[in-house]
Amino acid sequence: MTTYTPAELEEAKTAIDSLIHKCEMALQKIEKGSSQHTLLTRRIKALQISANLILEKMSELKNNNHGLQH
Repeated sequence: MTTYTPAELEEAKTAIDSLIHKCEMALQKIEKGSSQHTLLTRRIKALQISANLILEKMSELKNNNHGLQH
């Protein structure tokens, strides 16, 4: 498994948050029920999941670093 630095995780989280925002804005312009709407909704959900996983990893790294300091 690849190891990422806290800075890399923060940068990835920022990029994903930006993508989520842009997708949500685009979603408002797409007709509900269309295949494009469904696809974009699923992509937003996938991005939200990845953002949450990054947050979990960042929290895990923070907790591990605190354990090393004591």
